Amino acid sequence: MSGNSFGHLFRFTTFGESHGPAIGCVIDGTPPNITLTEEDIQIWLDRRKPGQTRFTTQRKEADKVEILSGVFENKTTGTPISLLIRNTDARSKDYDDIKDLYRPGHADYTYHKKYGNRDYRGSGRASARETACRVAAGAIARKVLGPIFDIRGALIQIGPHKVSRDRWDWEQVSKNPFWCPDQETVVQWESYLDGLRKSGSSAGAMIEIVVRGVPIGLGNPVYDKLDADIAKGLMSINAVKGVEIGSGMETASFTGEENADEMRITNGKTTFTTNHAGGILGGISSGQEIITRFAVKPTSSITTPRKTITTAGKETEVSTKGRHDPCVGIRAVPVGEAMIACVLADHLLRHKAIL
Repeated sequence: MSGNSFGHLFRFTTFGESHGPAIGCVIDGTPPNITLTEEDIQIWLDRRKPGQTRFTTQRKEADKVEILSGVFENKTTGTPISLLIRNTDARSKDYDDIKDLYRPGHADYTYHKKYGNRDYRGSGRASARETACRVAAGAIARKVLGPIFDIRGALIQIGPHKVSRDRWDWEQVSKNPFWCPDQETVVQWESYLDGLRKSGSSAGAMIEIVVRGVPIGLGNPVYDKLDADIAKGLMSINAVKGVEIGSGMETASFTGEENADEMRITNGKTTFTTNHAGGILGGISSGQEIITRFAVKPTSSITTPRKTITTAGKETEVSTKGRHDPCVGIRAVPVGEAMIACVLADHLLRHKAIL
């Protein structure tokens, strides 16, 4: 299986399965002499780890990270950084009933058909467990970027229920289990997800990431555009089915006048009156905020019986037991932030290399 690495100059490779002994990643391209400790990584992993609220999977994983290489006396050496996260609460027996069944909407079928086998215990590499490695890599990417880059994510929709832009408050994001910037919507989401959990179903979600402090010039035309790499990074996250930059799909309904981000000179500096482009023009950062959104499908592992087939090609039904997120999009917020950090760190290093 190829395709386990992401990035160019700042590049990481993840390894491990959901129910294996451990997962981890190797990060290559980190400059030397950057201060880095396990605590610097752990604070971000703690935001993503499971079992923290009733609205996420009840699998209890500490996600404690171990630095195996690439750091000496709390400084990066410039050599590959190896990180290990041990699995401590896998319950593989929960999957015995579906080892010969394909879950509709899941990667079970395609993995099996492509490779001739599949790890049915928690889905192996297709599990959201893999995203812990991305968050660990993203923590190091943030160290490469430095404090000037401000990367913040928020959950803006669960199922049909959206936040109100009029009530948007970034301070609320860290005060509720949904990363929600709208305090009133939190109550609505709680009731909605409680109902879904009891009925054995799940819900999709939409996440928005906003990045401030991005300098002009990151990104390379034609095929290494910054927004193209952002889209690839976010689409590579398990369960993501759609990505948009700036006004995204809505721009299809705009006129040229409506879409134009008009430019002015304010105090001797170039400014824009709007940001429909999401901070990227021609694949190159414009200096405005980078704004992106991505859609996460509902969790495929649900207890409601669904029609499917067996690995032997017989028609049947499947109902998934075990511990699963009623809305996997909730924990996708720190994962999305991490992937954006990795893309920006990669392009920052590439930008410096040509100056």
